Amino acid sequence: MFIGKHFLPNQLFVAPMAGVTDRPFRQLCKRLGASYAVSEMIASNAMLWNSEKTLRRANHDGEVDPIAVQIAGADPVMMANAALLNIDRGAQIIDINMGCPAKKVCNVASGSALLKNELLVGQILQSIVEHCHIHHADVPITLKIRTGWDRDHKNALTIAKIAQDCGISMLTIHGRTKADLYHGEAEYETITAVKASIQIPVVANGDINSPEKAKYVLETTGADAVMIGRAAQGRPWIFREIAHYLKTGGYLPPPTVAEISTIMKEHLLEHYQFYGEYIGLRSARKHIGWYCKGLRNSHHFRQQMNTIDSCEEQLQAVENYFDQLGQFSEHIEYLEAA
Repeated sequence: MFIGKHFLPNQLFVAPMAGVTDRPFRQLCKRLGASYAVSEMIASNAMLWNSEKTLRRANHDGEVDPIAVQIAGADPVMMANAALLNIDRGAQIIDINMGCPAKKVCNVASGSALLKNELLVGQILQSIVEHCHIHHADVPITLKIRTGWDRDHKNALTIAKIAQDCGISMLTIHGRTKADLYHGEAEYETITAVKASIQIPVVANGDINSPEKAKYVLETTGADAVMIGRAAQGRPWIFREIAHYLKTGGYLPPPTVAEISTIMKEHLLEHYQFYGEYIGLRSARKHIGWYCKGLRNSHHFRQQMNTIDSCEEQLQAVENYFDQLGQFSEHIEYLEAA
């Protein structure tokens, strides 16, 4: 499929997740089968544009095209200026966040809080599209939303039509409302209805955690692609597994202990280089926890991670842990009691 002029070789996208989808993680997912990944959310507040966090989140050095940056905010002009700034810094696609349910985002009337104000949604989208197309006509603007504010106020159909009328190039829908947060199960009926009502590409998001689920969602909703978030945490090879299943109907063998160890070590080395020793050591712990979740003796190992105070020691501990796992089985075995 295409987003604007950008051709994507498959239908598998990485969802933007704050504190997770940094450059090392996006690069890893693309190497393992994802065709598209969006940066962590970048605030539109001009006072934050040159902060260390924002500059790091906007770092795409060496990343496989297309480069997609997600912006968040509630002021139409400020959002348009943020989009232009990020295009000047290398973004090839601008994604607008109207789906984040986090309190600190919604409390400043951005993210999924915007779904309550359809007039403002239209003003923001129109401002961004018009400003960007004056200066960068070939940069697509995309939008990510939820199904509505709460289950009694689902307005994804209305928002989708506003988005299409404003010139949005692609719409991603998480199958939950803002009030749902990440509880319960995602529903796909709303995504199906939206896909049937508009002509621009639609991407389905929410609870897609296996090859079978990806195929089911694509077939049920008619969506052009699926976006995968939490299921890729600690298992970035899920993209190649889904890609293989969609293409052949068969399953790839599970990764070996040795392969996962290699993937994890490469990820950690890039992570340390990206963040530096102090932040890298600490922020790597969550990734290590996700990789090891459900594995033999993982609880004790994750506790050990919190006592290590150097990247070198952390990497060695990971290597030792997987060497021990390899003594039990060539392939990874997830335990029920994890």
